[in-house]
Amino acid sequence: MRSRDLSPWIHTHVFDEGNLAAEKGTRLVMLITAATMVIEIAAGWWYNSMALLADGWHMSSHAVAIGLSALAYAAARRYAADHRFAFGTWKIEVLAGFASAIVLIGVALMMVAGSVERIFSPQPIRFSEAIVVAVLGLAVNVVCALILGGAHDHGHSHGHGSGQHHDDHDHDHDHADEHAHHGHGDHDLNLRAAYLHVVADAATSVLAIIALLGGMLYGWDWLDPLMGIVGAVLVARWSLGLIRDTGRVLLDREMDHPVVTEIRQAIAETPGWPIAPEIVDLHVWRVGREKFAVIVSLVTEDAMVTAEAVRQLLGQHEELVHVSVEINRPPGNGDRSSIAAAVPHPASA
Repeated sequence: MRSRDLSPWIHTHVFDEGNLAAEKGTRLVMLITAATMVIEIAAGWWYNSMALLADGWHMSSHAVAIGLSALAYAAARRYAADHRFAFGTWKIEVLAGFASAIVLIGVALMMVAGSVERIFSPQPIRFSEAIVVAVLGLAVNVVCALILGGAHDHGHSHGHGSGQHHDDHDHDHDHADEHAHHGHGDHDLNLRAAYLHVVADAATSVLAIIALLGGMLYGWDWLDPLMGIVGAVLVARWSLGLIRDTGRVLLDREMDHPVVTEIRQAIAETPGWPIAPEIVDLHVWRVGREKFAVIVSLVTEDAMVTAEAVRQLLGQHEELVHVSVEINRPPGNGDRSSIAAAVPHPASA
């Protein structure tokens, strides 16, 4: 039997290139955070500062959560080519971000409980020593934020610099500008989770310093637990935002994304098709940072509208990396069978 070359229809399912810089950055930050959190928790108990204890417990949770982020990067990279993951392993990173946000919510609740307890049962605080440790914690957080911020900048510029080339070079600039605009919400959610942990800890460090200075200079001992509550509210609010964004990806709630409108417009407004095909089914979900998979089912009487033609049309959109097209012909118009084609992006074929 004569073998057939199937390579034009076979493509990789590794849709996301990963973020090696972020993986290295989160690993380094985890080690720094773990060392610092031991100092802060011990100092908080020794100097009897609730704000400092909250800062230390934050640091401990961050060490675990950031470690989870680093582990997610490693797991996604290790299993990237595993065929058991139908659309790649990128969502391992998103799942880690979701878990980190849940951890932050738990820490915020612990902060509130501890602060309320200190309001009703105040304890003497050794302000000078506690301030020194809080400043140390803040300095560590600033260093960690710079490390993760550098990893974000490297991964972002690298991702855009290694963009795929297209067979269709007449891709208009308006479309490119539009994607540059709505692509800002599609950054590395796992790295964002790690960064959020560091920023949240830096914020509680600042609040702890304010509370300790107020208590030392003006005798406002009530400011210490109050700042603990304020820090908890800030952390909870940031965490809920991260839960919303990661949850949307994990649950494939993408049908309100601008790319869906672009797909509909591209099919409806294509010149050369006398009668625009009707979209009867459309599914869009994320398989990587700024990368989407699409299943679209069309009904048309126009013989010019084929799966290959639709593939070429949608291939102009660089973020659509896996496109499946189904063409349905109405009764009495030739071939009535469905033509389903799982077609790769032109650059990945």
